Amino acid sequence: MIRVLIADDHPVVRQGLRTFLEIQEDISVVGEAADGAEAVTLAGSLRPDVLLLDLKMPVLDGLGALAELGGGTVRVIVLTSVSDRSGVAPAMRAGAAGFLYKDVDPAALVQAIRAVHGGQVLLAPEAADAMFAGPEPAREDAAVALTDREREVLALIAAGRSNREIARELTVAEKTVKTHVSNVLMKLGVQDRTQAALYAVRHGLA
Repeated sequence: MIRVLIADDHPVVRQGLRTFLEIQEDISVVGEAADGAEAVTLAGSLRPDVLLLDLKMPVLDGLGALAELGGGTVRVIVLTSVSDRSGVAPAMRAGAAGFLYKDVDPAALVQAIRAVHGGQVLLAPEAADAMFAGPEPAREDAAVALTDREREVLALIAAGRSNREIARELTVAEKTVKTHVSNVLMKLGVQDRTQAALYAVRHGLA
């Protein structure tokens, strides 16, 4: 059973999400928070598997809540309004595992919860575009330069695997995996594993 905590300052949104999610056989809504500070407190006491987190909330906003959570065991999916395009990169760098907008299809939201709970990184297409918008976006043709092994490593990064897990799966030394990861980051022109995972999702390599 996937334990979900909902954090949104609008009661009607929380109720709507709870009503839909609780008809899923593998999902249980364990609590609701009306602001970021309450979300952090409840995440500590209820120990949910997945937190659905709005960015714009009183007391402590979503980014502040992510900073407080500090990359703990809870997997965070930012679920915010379409106008919050600028929050994508900061949220992912702060530790979010997913970024979706509130106009997401309900069935897609359920699949996202399952995917993120399983260790994947997931973004709405518009969020991925926003993530890579800027003066130095990842090159569109960068993936062409990846070797077959580097593509395998990239797919496993996108699936949320650690270097040790990748080494075990590919039957290679962990030091070799570190080299592959460094090469992938360099060739894609990204700074970290999260951006590499987002690139993989955006370009259908995951």
